[in-house]
Amino acid sequence: MLDAKRARLLEILRDCESLLVGYSGGVDSVFLARLALEVLGRERVLAVTGTSESLPVWMEATARTVAERCGIPWLELRTEELADPRYAANPSDRCYYCKSELWQRLDELARQRGLRTVADGANADDVSDHRPGALAAAEHRVRSPLLEAGLGKTEIRAWSRELGLPTWDQPAAPCLASRIPYGLAVTAERLRQIEAAELALRALGLRDFRVRHHDAVARLEVHPSELSTVARRRAAVAAAVRKAGYARALLDVQGYRRGALNEGLVVLQGSGVRGRGSGNGNFNGVAVGAEMPPTPDPRPLTPAASEIAVLPLPLADALALPDAERARLAGEARARGFRYLALDLEAGAERDG
Repeated sequence: MLDAKRARLLEILRDCESLLVGYSGGVDSVFLARLALEVLGRERVLAVTGTSESLPVWMEATARTVAERCGIPWLELRTEELADPRYAANPSDRCYYCKSELWQRLDELARQRGLRTVADGANADDVSDHRPGALAAAEHRVRSPLLEAGLGKTEIRAWSRELGLPTWDQPAAPCLASRIPYGLAVTAERLRQIEAAELALRALGLRDFRVRHHDAVARLEVHPSELSTVARRRAAVAAAVRKAGYARALLDVQGYRRGALNEGLVVLQGSGVRGRGSGNGNFNGVAVGAEMPPTPDPRPLTPAASEIAVLPLPLADALALPDAERARLAGEARARGFRYLALDLEAGAERDG
């Protein structure tokens, strides 16, 4: 089956004839550009990175470095999605406006360079998530060779490793705007604040995490494998977040999970993505559902940033809870109208020791 997928991808790339790749510097787009170079040759491939305040600087640097290392023809192209009030308003289909801007620019560039096909790095695993940007790609006739070949992320990582690509095990890194809850405006200032916090946490050794922006509060989603780093360096983590301008640092109880921003989205009949407000005045196009009913004698929960419940447990005790118990408590919080359950990184430090 895998051999058939690989053969199919090579066939698709040959069918493209010449290719402009929307190249973010992530696992998928790097892999696609590298393989296109092998199949089509330098004269018929161009990798283009759309740069704006939404692109993390480390991703831009990765895109440049890997392109140079692999000999992939590459350039940067400035995009202006923040100038679009529909994007800046941050509805649940925000990505549609961002990608519309990107693909329009790349379409024009492809025509200027005489490149027949524009492609993205979407893969077979992407179809399970809420991706309004895919509609923009379809409208601009953007091809998705990895998706067409049926390749998923695990297969792409394995093939990338065979090719010696340094990005083979790189964590996913969507745009910085994805850290802002729907309905809270995307601004250059907020994006800079998020990036400052994430860069500081990367310097502390974290790799797979997100800093979710809730006005004065930062909610950290950290991969379970890295929670021990947070526990060991909690003071430094909290200080890094506060230095970026946040008044409070919270740690999400369930940790980082793919598609967390889209939890609770509902799609109603009719054109576009619609939803009903959660009642906290902070969302467009989302609905918060009671996934689990309240339990007898529930642990006390107190509100923070209007959509986050804070669990009053010492960090060590909370991290020692089984995953199932954390999921149960998060469900209880949602049943009470909150979207997230978190721990205060600076509360109970003396008890954690």
